[in-house]
Amino acid sequence: MSEKSLDIFTATPDKIDVDENIIAIYYVEPNKISLLEAGVIIAAEESIGTWTEVTTATKWLITHLSAKVFEINKTDSGGIIKIAYPLELFDYEIGGIPNLLSIVAGNLFGSGKLNNVRLIDILFPKDFVRAFKGPKFGIEGVRKIVGTLSTRRPHIGTIIKPKVGLSPKETAKVAYEAAIGGVDFIKDDETLSNQKFCPLEDRVSYVAEALDRVKEETGRKVIYAPCITAETYKIPELADIALENGATALMVDFLTAGFSAVRILAEDTSIKVPIHCHRTMHAAITRNPRHGISMKVLAKLVRLAGGDQLHTGTAVGKMGGIQKNVQEIVEINNWLRSDFYGLKTVFPVASGGIHPAIVGKNLSILGTDIVIQAGGGIHGHPWGSKAGATAMKQAVDAFMKNISVEKYAETHKELKKALEKWGYMFAEKS
Repeated sequence: MSEKSLDIFTATPDKIDVDENIIAIYYVEPNKISLLEAGVIIAAEESIGTWTEVTTATKWLITHLSAKVFEINKTDSGGIIKIAYPLELFDYEIGGIPNLLSIVAGNLFGSGKLNNVRLIDILFPKDFVRAFKGPKFGIEGVRKIVGTLSTRRPHIGTIIKPKVGLSPKETAKVAYEAAIGGVDFIKDDETLSNQKFCPLEDRVSYVAEALDRVKEETGRKVIYAPCITAETYKIPELADIALENGATALMVDFLTAGFSAVRILAEDTSIKVPIHCHRTMHAAITRNPRHGISMKVLAKLVRLAGGDQLHTGTAVGKMGGIQKNVQEIVEINNWLRSDFYGLKTVFPVASGGIHPAIVGKNLSILGTDIVIQAGGGIHGHPWGSKAGATAMKQAVDAFMKNISVEKYAETHKELKKALEKWGYMFAEKS
């Protein structure tokens, strides 16, 4: 590594103005080079450099656009490297998140000089964040719709199951049973969109009618988010179809459709419903703790793009055990609920193998500003979807009243039956 490269692509921490730079934090395992050399390779590749010196580099771009390695901390197998990217590198007014990712998460992952590299966090300056409007509703807005501002209880959500194959009328029947049983939020699964066996227009219309009946019978407002994931140019059209037929939220698979698809919906002033973001495909990017991009980064980008609700994972999973990455999930949830230069918050969604026996454990770890969401844990109840939703509500009620789920089940038959099926061994006493 040349002295010239060190001069161009490194700096001391005191020379980095956090208001003028985007700070990317990487975990890096170098391949037969030092951590400093690895950091310089990333800084160069992702800003103004390439594999060799070029004669076309001007003094201005070297001075104004070079990324800087400014902090390195060794770990057992690699190290944490912080790199500052000057704001001038980014077209954040127009380029937005695609341009951002092309720079801080671009070609570095394929470098032969790096055995592994993971983008673990991004720190944004105020001027960058101000280019984004963020969520329309956030936690408080969604709570206002449902009517839980005063109680602050968790919202109970469900996914229509099976995930595909039901007709519009069958979907509506499942939605009605879950809603009358006590859920606050209903959504399609990530693989359903506008297939012939369940066209979006008919599906939304029937579900909306069913939820209108629930409101008439109970006075409760239940939100429904149909999945409108599609090619980007088709998403506004599908959004219009869904809204015209009674959708009260919209769901997008933000990785397969793209962050820009979320932003299109969130910043459309004619769309006056929350945007629910499903993270399908995320594990291809987030699962390897030594390579890829962390869920924390994806969550920050969803908030910039305007998602009102986001799947962040469960603290306690299908088999009742604490998840390995629970601390990261807690940190993500806390950040989504915190101040971020004035952008509204995002409602975290705990989803994936949840059933009544593990509701209390999840809430005790993740808090009550959350959507606790169950698919099979509701529709797999021996007495059907209505009883399954009721059992979930009873599990939440037990937690809010500080009563053990086993004790509460003694006087609540739906909860008792759920515990009998999924096992008392997974409840609070375990």
